[in-house]
Amino acid sequence: MRILYAEDEISLSRAVCAVLKKNNYEVDPVYNGKDALDYLSVGEYDGTILDIMMPEMDGITVLKELRAMGNTTPVIMLTAKTETDDKVYGLDSGANDYLAKPFEMKELLARIRALLRTNSIQTSSKLKYGNTELDQKTFELSSPSGCHKLSNKEYQMMEMMISSPRQIFSADYFLEKIWGYESDADVNVVWVYISNLRKKLSSIESDIMIKVTRNVGYSLEKE
Repeated sequence: MRILYAEDEISLSRAVCAVLKKNNYEVDPVYNGKDALDYLSVGEYDGTILDIMMPEMDGITVLKELRAMGNTTPVIMLTAKTETDDKVYGLDSGANDYLAKPFEMKELLARIRALLRTNSIQTSSKLKYGNTELDQKTFELSSPSGCHKLSNKEYQMMEMMISSPRQIFSADYFLEKIWGYESDADVNVVWVYISNLRKKLSSIESDIMIKVTRNVGYSLEKE
């Protein structure tokens, strides 16, 4: 799951990002409202955390612009303001949830889980294709012959492919969605992860495979 986190307090941003990454979220941090809107305009995110008080453009303005574009990405607003009217204004502007500072990380994590759960149409925690399942709670890839617990990025790649079998994903798409715009990683790292996933599928005697379409990308196919 990929999250945009907009917060101008650098130390808080670093601390929150570290906890989110430890909990298997990919996070793109930005430090002002303008950058937040730019990222949300061109990138695909599963959720967004917006501080209200930010330089260049405040969080409410970002939220209004986002909704005006038809972008329905779930949003949690963060603010030091606790007055009811401020909360109502934020929710009426299109926020999905509201959390006042200072907050406990366990509460933020719970609200993110609830937000993503509400936004998802998936009722089961397992994705299945052929004889193979991917458990979204445990990160386990399994078949009747065995299982492997995937690393964070392995899981994200497999989740994309098993959710859309036979769809071709380019290496650049994986880099953008999983490693992020500011990463120095190149397409070679994508191949390393694809190679690892192919080995794990083979070791559990899966009847699906990752097909490589030269100069195009990768897709999950039945053997």
